[in-house]
Formats: sequence, structure tokens, C-alpha cells
Amino acid sequence: MRNYILVINPGSTSTKVAIFKGTENLKQKNLLHSAEEISKFEKIADQYEYRKQSILSWLNEEGISTKEIAAVVGRGGLLKPMPGGTYKVTDALVKDSQIGIQGEHASNLGAIIAKSIADEEGIEAFIVDPVAVDEFEDISRISGLPELPRRSLVHALNIKAVSRRIAKKMNKNIEDVNFVVAHLGGGISVAAVKGGRIIDTNNANEGGPFSPERAGGLPVGDIIKLSYSGQYTYKELKKKIIGKAGLVGYLGTNDARDVEKMIENGDEKAKLIFEAMCYQIGKDIGSYAASLCGKVDRIILTGGLAHSKRLCEYIKSMVDFIAPVEIVAGEDEMQSLSEGAYRVITGEEKAKIYEEEVKA
Repeated sequence: MRNYILVINPGSTSTKVAIFKGTENLKQKNLLHSAEEISKFEKIADQYEYRKQSILSWLNEEGISTKEIAAVVGRGGLLKPMPGGTYKVTDALVKDSQIGIQGEHASNLGAIIAKSIADEEGIEAFIVDPVAVDEFEDISRISGLPELPRRSLVHALNIKAVSRRIAKKMNKNIEDVNFVVAHLGGGISVAAVKGGRIIDTNNANEGGPFSPERAGGLPVGDIIKLSYSGQYTYKELKKKIIGKAGLVGYLGTNDARDVEKMIENGDEKAKLIFEAMCYQIGKDIGSYAASLCGKVDRIILTGGLAHSKRLCEYIKSMVDFIAPVEIVAGEDEMQSLSEGAYRVITGEEKAKIYEEEVKA
């Protein structure tokens, strides 16, 4: 009897897998992939068979047959701009995942692997709220330079999931509430969520607050000068901005817990940099509250950094005049993915078709 949902969440050097029954997580494991194994593949998409076999081996070790699985759900990747929701994995969606239509990323493997396993069992495969979710209003796309429109690449899975949970906690329909949600992790997304739709947000790789390892928004003139200084190649500068900036650039660590220990030991520089990150997050929350014309029902702080009481209290002191602040620490991507598939299986939500929804 098919009772289970298989959840697949590929990362750069690991694949998180879980078995859910309904919305209950029965088993979960992080399957690690060595740099040596990964380096054998020219493109990320080429890893799918290798990763698929590691998932099937894990299922076998746990004594779970693929014949017990009702649906497979994978993390969605850098697809064409698309509205949020749970999507049936079609051939067209797989093709764009393989191509890396908006870039190569391990998350692109989620749909490819999910459909491969599902097809062998004659069951459905899904993805849920990928980073390519684009629900911008037209005015949000204007950047100031015609050649460079603003793009929606966002931590949509967690932002959408916590928005649903807080709406439910308020006994409201998601369509009837407005939130500003700050996803606080290695990258930071601050989003205006209007009736469940992410109508505006920063691209966590290119703007917004600086984060534990990303630069956030930078002075345009100075970054142009730095680009032509001869000090860096394109790859080196990109790595510096996304990976070696933020807390890492200033303090040599991307772990906010280490920074808080530095502060507790009297390190004034660490205190200034940490508070500057909080300050920038608070400013962006205010900006996105303005996107909602001040009609904000809740401000939600989520992601790994939301475990920090110091960070949350600093931000709260800046923004709680706008709306009550809810803290939903961490990001349970596996739960969020399973919930998306479960909503479709139970008829609460209708699965979307990628080809019918993507923007030109």
C-alpha cells in the first residue's frame, strides 16, 4: 500500500532525504557526497543518476520499498520565473532543470531525481515553491537601468511555508493577510508577502542586507572601480561578494554564534559589524512594509539566524512599531516540501503545470 511521501533536497555536497506519512516525518538522513565523487561530473545535472542510486540505497537500508511511496517531491531549482505553488514535474520542467535555465545549482537536481524515481513506479513527482518563484508586480521590476531589471530569486520555500503557518495561527486565510518576512540564513531575503504572494523582495545574491557570507547591496560606482582595478578576475570577485563577504569579510567567520561569543568577550568590532547586519535587516523590513503601504499584519523573522535572541531583539526594537513580530527560527525545508505535496494529494491544492504558468 502506498502510504509514504519521499522528499529529496539536494545540496552542493549532500542530499537530504526523508520519508513522510502525511505530514509526519518518519525518517530523515543527510546523504554526504565526497568532493572526489562530485568532481567526476562535468555538470551538476550529470550527478542525477549517482545521487538517485544513493537515495535508493538508503531506502533499501531502511527497509522501505518504492512500492510503498505515493509521491516523490523534490526541491525546485533555477527554473523560468513562475508563480508559487506545488508543481507537477513535467518533461518540460525536467528539461529546464537539466539546462539550468537561470543557472546551475544543486537544487536543479530535485525535480530530475524525483521524476526518475516516480516514473518507475507510475506515481506523481512534485516540486514546491522553488527559488525561481516570481510574483512581482510590474512596478517592482524597474531597477533604474533598463538593461538590468530587478529579478525575483528568493528563499520562497521557507517564506511561503512560514507565511501559511502564521496565517493559520491567526485563524486567517493566507489570501487575507499581509506579512513582511525576513529569511535570515547564509543569504538573506526580505520579502513583502501580500495575500500569500511575494510581490517584492531582494535578490539575496545581489542586494539587500549583508549576511554571514554575502555582501548585499553595494555602492555601484565603487564596485565598478573594483571590477576594473585589475585586482580580481570575474570569478574571484564574484566569490568575494558571494561567499567571502559579510561577517566572513569583516570578522573571518560565517557563524553568528562565534560572532556573539566575540561580542561577549568584549570585541567592539564584532559588536559593530553584527549590529550593522541587524540594522540593515531592520531597514529593509521598513522598506518592504512601505511596499505594502504600511498594511502589515505581522513581521516574521525566520531562518537559522532567527535562533539568535540578540539579533531578533535588535531587529524587533527597530520594527515592532510597524506590526507584531513573530519568530519562526530555522527552516524546515523537508517539512515544507512534504506539506506542499500533501496539500495536492489531499485535494487542498491543485498542482500547477509548469508550461502553463511560466512567464515568457
